[in-house]
Amino acid sequence: MPVSENVRELVEKLTSVENELKLLQDDRRELLLEYKDKIDMKAFRAAWSIAKRREGVNEIELDNILDIIREN
Repeated sequence: MPVSENVRELVEKLTSVENELKLLQDDRRELLLEYKDKIDMKAFRAAWSIAKRREGVNEIELDNILDIIREN
């Protein structure tokens, strides 16, 4: 396949993925707006961030480090 066809194909596929990402971002924004009057969104976002960061981390070691940090 000539380079030009490969580039066109890549552009089409990448454009499609970017459009899907935009739709998902819009869905996420709408979902958060739906709950903004039901949940303290600032607290929720902080909790969500913490939960995501804890994924794949040694929980015991993390808790030990947090305890040391809180003591200071």
